Amino acid sequence: MENLDWNQLKAFLETAQTGSLSAAARKLGLTQPTLSRQVAAIERRMGVTLFERVGKAMALTPTGLDLLEHARAMGAAAEALGLAATGRSQAVGGVVSVSATDMVAAHLLPPLVRQLRGEEPGIAIEIISSNAVSDLLRREADIAIRHVQPEQPDLIARRIRDASAGFYASQDWVAAHGHPRTAQEAAHLPFVGSDRAGQYLAYLRQHGLPLGEGSFSCYSDHNVAHWALVRQGMGIGAIMDDIARETPGVVRVLDDVPPVYFPIWLVSHRELRTSRRIQRVFEALAQGLSGSS
Repeated sequence: MENLDWNQLKAFLETAQTGSLSAAARKLGLTQPTLSRQVAAIERRMGVTLFERVGKAMALTPTGLDLLEHARAMGAAAEALGLAATGRSQAVGGVVSVSATDMVAAHLLPPLVRQLRGEEPGIAIEIISSNAVSDLLRREADIAIRHVQPEQPDLIARRIRDASAGFYASQDWVAAHGHPRTAQEAAHLPFVGSDRAGQYLAYLRQHGLPLGEGSFSCYSDHNVAHWALVRQGMGIGAIMDDIARETPGVVRVLDDVPPVYFPIWLVSHRELRTSRRIQRVFEALAQGLSGSS
């Protein structure tokens, strides 16, 4: 294929990254019909189908997904060329999106974002709170904080450290029920449940806690709400130790039950190598999360 039209390539790239013709058109300063024609034109030129309509969204076909990384590389090269031409290749500014679980997003990221904003006022952080594993290859986020090692070979991952989680209850709850230290001492005490399907109960039993369905005073599968119920004295709950240390009014219980250890991975896509703003945020998060313990 010769003489690829750069405007058509930009239309494909922005539509892929936004997932919407209207959003891509706004970003490029075009009308939606014009953008739609450009997308159709590059499909005809390539002889492949790049998108499928899913409601109002534009979803990449497998072929479109395969071509996306090549289009991004061309876009990054063009952007780097433009920056170098205007003497701004070392500039740091723009939006960087960071995906994390709801508890990390709510408790660990805000102070790091505040510190980074003071150091780099040109960078704005978008926090995406999600317990799902964000697909960085589809650019749902620029950086993701994960607790499992990514399997995709095109991603760049760094293991920051191993974090720990333990069992906690509110000070009022401890005053009313005592301070249980062993699994047996907690056998008849209330816990805050995570789900009603038995998965959380099985998890607790795996840690030696002799509990049953009647052990739960309430349930929430949303981690922030779960932690709020623990803080309100509804029972014992498991939480990351970093978060518990920053939460007033809670006490570590079940001291004799071994803590749970899990990794913290910082993950980005290949643009990390060419975007200084993503590099800056990545390193700031790596330093901040490694110093949380």
